[in-house]
Amino acid sequence: MAVQPRTIQNKRDANGVLTGKSGTVYDVNIKYNSPEGRKTYTKRGFATKKEASQHEAEMKVKLQNPVYAPVNTSHGKQTVKEYLNEWVENHGKANLRPSTFAGYKSHINNHILPYVGHVQLNQLSPAMLDNMFQQLFDRGLSQSTVRYAQRILSVSMEAARKYRYIEHNPARDIITKFGKQGKTPDPYTIEQVQQFMGKVAGTEWELPVVLAGLYGLRISEVIGLRWQNVDLDKMQFSVVEQMPFKVPAGTKIIDEMAPTKSNDRVLPITETTLPYFMRQFELQERQKAFAHAGGGEYHDNDLVLAKPDGSPNRRDRMSTNFGQLIRHLEMPHIRFHDLRHTAATNMHQLTGDFYTVGEILGHTLKGIGMSLGISTNLEAVTARYVDVRLERKKEVLDKYHTAVHNTKKEPSAGEPTKKPKKKSNDIDL
Repeated sequence: MAVQPRTIQNKRDANGVLTGKSGTVYDVNIKYNSPEGRKTYTKRGFATKKEASQHEAEMKVKLQNPVYAPVNTSHGKQTVKEYLNEWVENHGKANLRPSTFAGYKSHINNHILPYVGHVQLNQLSPAMLDNMFQQLFDRGLSQSTVRYAQRILSVSMEAARKYRYIEHNPARDIITKFGKQGKTPDPYTIEQVQQFMGKVAGTEWELPVVLAGLYGLRISEVIGLRWQNVDLDKMQFSVVEQMPFKVPAGTKIIDEMAPTKSNDRVLPITETTLPYFMRQFELQERQKAFAHAGGGEYHDNDLVLAKPDGSPNRRDRMSTNFGQLIRHLEMPHIRFHDLRHTAATNMHQLTGDFYTVGEILGHTLKGIGMSLGISTNLEAVTARYVDVRLERKKEVLDKYHTAVHNTKKEPSAGEPTKKPKKKSNDIDL
């Protein structure tokens, strides 16, 4: 008989939790012929005879297929915690960006393992996951947070299925319905960008807003831009590196920058934005001079945007401070990253040139099309834009920057008209 009952002293309930009570479980044993000879397939511990019989019928059909490979029972016996910890290390380091990798580990440790980490991998069921999601909702977690946990489980369990650790992916068969995600803040209009620029003019937020809101740089690219990649004579800068994902608190010197997604991104400095770069250069020269005159130390990381002592900014701190700034200035709520969306939207609305906008942002053609909600059919892109040169980028940026400032003159009166001299450390600007 393929299905056999067995009495155990400590039976698990529907959620996989040991009850401390005895009960009957059912084991499936099927003998079948394989290319390697006669073999036996076994799966133990079904809670009901009906479940065991259904599994027996399914497996008999599959085992008759000569190319079918049964699950690896030894790997299936590990706990969900053991599997996920190994999977996220092996999969994450090879396939995920550092920020995504950190997010996966955080969600696994905080929102998954406390609920199903003890369950044997091949015993994890859709019902257990639905119960876990409900408990997360009961804790007050948002739709997006719970949905992210489901996504991690879906990806990781699909890998386990492909490795033949489990027969089915339990995260694909859940019945939990997720509502709509929280609405992404609308990007600022040109009029709102003008208001915002007016409110941050002359403050430490002036150049960060220019780089993110007028050029579309990511926050790590903004705080990771170095003067060695800025050429004020040629009026251009290169986005070829970014601040590492996690900079420990108190860090004074950055030994190595992280690479960006696109390593050949050169952007023109327009006549409108040149004064912002010049003011920042001269500000840092004064900060360095005062630090040395007062006997203090200046940590020269060559960063365009740094703390007064030259040490690097941290992305998490900058993001938090930006939220406080928006509330203080009574501007419509956006995140720092939404300044990038603002730049993309406004440049596209003014020029209609989504390909050049994508090159400015460092997006793939598909990425910018998805961001703007337009077709990404390569055949629709004229040959003129296949190789977007600096001149075309300048045309698009000039149009946007001029629209924001309403003039090609400098943003405010009394600004220096000469370009600064090269820095004393022989960095070519």
